[in-house]
Amino acid sequence: MSFISAQNLTLGYDKTVVTENLNFKVEKGDYLCIVGENGSGKSTLMKTMLGLQTAIDGQILFGDGLMKNEIGYLPQQTIVQRDFPASVYEIVLSGCQSHMGLRPFYTEKERALASKNMERMDIYDLKNKCYRELSGGQQQRVLLARALCATTKVLLLDEPVSGLDPKVTHEMYELIKDLNDSGVTIIMVSHDISAAVKYASHILHIGKALFFGTKEEYVASKVGKFFLNMEGGELV
Repeated sequence: MSFISAQNLTLGYDKTVVTENLNFKVEKGDYLCIVGENGSGKSTLMKTMLGLQTAIDGQILFGDGLMKNEIGYLPQQTIVQRDFPASVYEIVLSGCQSHMGLRPFYTEKERALASKNMERMDIYDLKNKCYRELSGGQQQRVLLARALCATTKVLLLDEPVSGLDPKVTHEMYELIKDLNDSGVTIIMVSHDISAAVKYASHILHIGKALFFGTKEEYVASKVGKFFLNMEGGELV
């Protein structure tokens, strides 16, 4: 069975449907990019996959040994979150809370995991710095390290390069690709269709037109050609 599969999914809020008849699956090791117009339901899908929101109809199933608490999440940052007055180490370590249960204290194993993931994201030397003093790219690396403390299986990333300059955006995309190459399954919401077809293995397009398939199939599809041409991306 697939890691994650959606069957005839209808999403919305306050009984207002934003997208319907969604069918897709995510296998272990995939890199799925979710693209589409603003307001098409991309972030709503993320919240539904995390169990933070209930689907209007249809279902999301988890398989191949994946549990709901084994999904790491990097949400879009708000201004308030960017100004959070905690240390880098405290924020990264808090990613371990998803598997602590009622236990009030972190174990040495969890502290070691936090240190390992800070090193992996090249932010260990920032561990005692206040989060709000960091650059946007550094903050995203902190949040990635935090998400990796929650799981080594699946990461859900909601617009992880939003607000970053081109150089840092490229570095973040390469970092995420490296995580995928190491075996982490990636599901990423993105407005950047050109980057999606460069890095992803599969594309889910939500909007007036629905599409799910490999990036090669997306590039060859009518909806893929239309949006790539509109964005000025390369048909690769």
